[in-house]
Amino acid sequence: MPAFHTLRWVDDTLELLDQKLLPARSEYPRFGSAAAVAGAIRDLVVRGAPAIGCAAAYGIAVEARRLRGQSPAQFDAGLQQAFEVLGASRPTAVNLHWALDRMRTHLAGSEGMDNNARADALLAAARDIADEDVRINRAMGTHGAALLPDVCCVMTHCNAGALATAGHGTALGIIRSAASAGKKIEVIANETRPFLQGARLTAWELQQDGIPVTLIADSAAGYLMGRRNIDAVIVGADRVAANGDVANKIGTYMMAVLARRHGIPFYVACPLSTIDPSSPDGSAIPIEERDAGEVAGYGGLRWAPQDIRITNPVFDVTPADLVTALVTERGVLESPSSAGIRELLGR
Repeated sequence: MPAFHTLRWVDDTLELLDQKLLPARSEYPRFGSAAAVAGAIRDLVVRGAPAIGCAAAYGIAVEARRLRGQSPAQFDAGLQQAFEVLGASRPTAVNLHWALDRMRTHLAGSEGMDNNARADALLAAARDIADEDVRINRAMGTHGAALLPDVCCVMTHCNAGALATAGHGTALGIIRSAASAGKKIEVIANETRPFLQGARLTAWELQQDGIPVTLIADSAAGYLMGRRNIDAVIVGADRVAANGDVANKIGTYMMAVLARRHGIPFYVACPLSTIDPSSPDGSAIPIEERDAGEVAGYGGLRWAPQDIRITNPVFDVTPADLVTALVTERGVLESPSSAGIRELLGR
């Protein structure tokens, strides 16, 4: 396991590794309410679809413990508000709502208990979600590692590592598992504009593990695919539609098109919780637009002119026909399609 924790429960409250400060500083601020956790999700203190889901589950547990001294009616009303606040924190990652639905089920199952017992049950449920995420990531890692040659160079985009999950990672989990199996892995990490998750987070994670990594500008990806022996592109996902279309960090679609042009397999690591059967295709997935300041500059430095028009979509959709395979905890689905996904989900 990595030497850091994306999220942890300490002294009856939630601590999150503040990913806005990495790689310069590692700090674990505490969050004592659902509203505070929702703010951390919204402000990218914690990010990555699985990690967002785990944080939201812990957000419900935090709020339940905060409300223990209230009347049962106030306890229930406060938690309903917590579900709403957390559910509205970010729109694209479906794991957020998946985790909250799990917590709603546990809340309903605790009716008749006193507030303390209900709070304890919700904390246990949040811990189970986080522990399950690590198990899922390890299973995906095993399945995905088998796709890679013994000596290989992998390109990745954004951060789909332990920082984006409860541990091990999705796309980087495959890379970690391959390295642990003795394969010689080299990684090309795209810097990932505009918020630089590749430069700040992926490069840092791989350095911690001693896995060779080279950082590039996003715009250099096509050049390197054409000039270097890149064996695979592996990315994570924030939501996968029922037909296999993949929503992921902006720029992923570009990587998939370039990979197809150069005959490089394009793999998407996604837990089953990231598949959204209610979205028939990618056009149904809401795409989050974030603050223009993330494009205009970074770290207090502005490089764009004042009053320039800026648009900042932070996800895009890669059509299923550009995806070589989805790597899930149940195995690898090649050439994803509606029929294949239904079979994968057991529907």
